[in-house]
Amino acid sequence: MKISRILGTVTVATLMTGGLLLAQATTFTGVVSDQMCGAKHMMEGGAAKCTRECVKMGSPYALVVGDKVYTLKGHSSELDALAGQSVTVKGTVSGTTIDVASVAAAK
Repeated sequence: MKISRILGTVTVATLMTGGLLLAQATTFTGVVSDQMCGAKHMMEGGAAKCTRECVKMGSPYALVVGDKVYTLKGHSSELDALAGQSVTVKGTVSGTTIDVASVAAAK
């Protein structure tokens, strides 16, 4: 009983670790926005101002790539500085969320 339980725990831990090792960083180029507005900002004052205001109200940062909108996790201060601008984001993707490893103005 104890051995099978230990083997089960080891198997689960191995599978979880293996899944983490398989996650690869992906690079995206798009525009920093917020999840609520996406590509269509409602507030006056431009995309940067609207993005910052929506984030203050609780909407997470997002990256608009063509017609797709990805929610961004992490690097909030850099995303704030680049709000409304074209950027290159590197990170791991899970569904429509990018766990940001780095962000820089697009060249």
